[in-house]
Amino acid sequence: MIDSVEGKIEIFKALSDKNRLLILEMLSCGELCACHIIEGLKLTQPTISHHMKILQQAGLVNARKEGKWMKYSINNEIVNEICDFIKHTTSYKKECICKTVSISCSSSNKK
Repeated sequence: MIDSVEGKIEIFKALSDKNRLLILEMLSCGELCACHIIEGLKLTQPTISHHMKILQQAGLVNARKEGKWMKYSINNEIVNEICDFIKHTTSYKKECICKTVSISCSSSNKK
């Protein structure tokens, strides 16, 4: 689902905010109503709506309307994909980018 570099960048941007990380941590316990997130983080409804929009656009959070409230949950598929991406990127690979770029260490050139 997050095959493009732009999709990955959007996810990392969404994760780069303290309140959004706190929201994800709250959602780790299960689906929550926006009202519980508002109450738990002591933030206003417009602020929570802004953060939830960013998390949804990145694909990290699922949303569904129930009555007048929105219910949110973590999109585990995307979370697993981004975890796999990080693991793959930071693990040794035979066809690693380091074999195709020129690497020079300035300290090895000093005498």
